[in-house]
Amino acid sequence: MSEELSSPSEEYGRRRFLAGIVAVVGGAVALIVGLPAIGYIISPGVKRQSAEQWYPLGPIAGLTPGEPTGFPYSYRVQDGWEEIAVTGTAYAVTQDGVNVTVFSDVCTHLSCRVAWKQDRDVFFCPCHDGTFNAAGEVVGGPPPRPLDQFESRVENGTIEILLGA
Repeated sequence: MSEELSSPSEEYGRRRFLAGIVAVVGGAVALIVGLPAIGYIISPGVKRQSAEQWYPLGPIAGLTPGEPTGFPYSYRVQDGWEEIAVTGTAYAVTQDGVNVTVFSDVCTHLSCRVAWKQDRDVFFCPCHDGTFNAAGEVVGGPPPRPLDQFESRVENGTIEILLGA
């Protein structure tokens, strides 16, 4: 009744072989599950913004020459994992009824919202009494530069601004 025992070198070889197989299978499972999971987690942060889009404000015929007219706008932006609603008012001004300049309603001082005050002929920022004329230039207060302008165009009588840039 003698059983043949395996030699120590054979035992070491089997253990090493099984450990290698377990490592390869474990690595394959980690890759199969891990790569898509990592891609899912980081993809919103590295995704490019959606394409630019032209947003219609309103008819150019509704503008009075030399007087800014406010048009509210709203659009959604994907920022990483979060979708944000961006709202504001774009002020369109024309001098000749053909060419239009469109200003943002965000003050260039601390990003408060400005409003056109017809009785004073200025855009007024209530935060620190900043004022801008109808051409968007600083007239008084602390704003360091004129109001920002939207890229705009007139298509079929409708004023459009470029959003999502």
